[in-house]
Amino acid sequence: MSALLDTLARKRSQLDWEVAGDRIRKTIFYAILIFWAALSLAPLYFTLIFSLKPIENAYTPPIYWPTPFTLENYRTILETFDLFPRWVANSVFISVLVTLFRVLFCAMAGYAFARIEFPLKKVLFNVLLVSMMMPGVVTLIPSFLIIGPGLIKGGLQLGNLTLPTGFNLIDSPWGVIVPGMADAFGVFMMTQFYKSFPKELEEAAMMDGSGRWGTFFRIVLPISQTQLLTLALLTFQGAWNNFMWPLLVLRTPEQFTLPIGLQWFRGEYYTLYSVILAGSLFNTLPILIIFFIFQRYFIRSIASTGSKEG
Repeated sequence: MSALLDTLARKRSQLDWEVAGDRIRKTIFYAILIFWAALSLAPLYFTLIFSLKPIENAYTPPIYWPTPFTLENYRTILETFDLFPRWVANSVFISVLVTLFRVLFCAMAGYAFARIEFPLKKVLFNVLLVSMMMPGVVTLIPSFLIIGPGLIKGGLQLGNLTLPTGFNLIDSPWGVIVPGMADAFGVFMMTQFYKSFPKELEEAAMMDGSGRWGTFFRIVLPISQTQLLTLALLTFQGAWNNFMWPLLVLRTPEQFTLPIGLQWFRGEYYTLYSVILAGSLFNTLPILIIFFIFQRYFIRSIASTGSKEG
């Protein structure tokens, strides 16, 4: 009897140690998460705090709360810079069109790679994968030549006919939009999704007399809304924050997007940090709002994509 009690006591002690170990691990895990979250949110928090403080009190304690509180910095941006609303409108116009075109074209290309057999299909898909590994700066000059003056100066001569080799879209919003209409990552993402798409739905639609185009737009595309929303969110975020390519293409202040305009704005108010930070929030808040609205679709898409076999 004594031996049995000793055994039970040892097992209970071992169980208590395991429970205590689990609690310690969970405590450390959540402490790391809280620390990382605070570290990630601190820049945004202090940007908001300093943008709500008067310029002369920017570094006056307390630095953790906007005392005294003011919206003067935002009024300075909207009233002093007449081009600021134009920059916002340009960014919205470019980001929305890039998002719409990319979602449509990437879905079409992904469906073609996943469902349609055509010559050099595997070769083209491998080239697509290789292009994803190339740094963006490698293609800046060729892309600029295609969008601008052309790869061949004066155009391509075919007898008496001169064919332009560039779009001549420098200093135009379309010069930013056209190169972003399709994306290798978007095509790859949609291809992987459509590979696991049930063929029975397409076969049923085709038995009812629907063609390839009708099946895609009436059956496939509506069911793909989670992946399409995820791609749209990533695309809009990238287009909204894009700086390098618009900086190369756009020349006049009236055509600037918001990131470029903010850089120019910073040059004018480089010592007035409260005003600069207030301006930067105009570029940050739309992305945050959109992400929090659609985050459940984003998380659902990532989870479902990770569980599928390519």
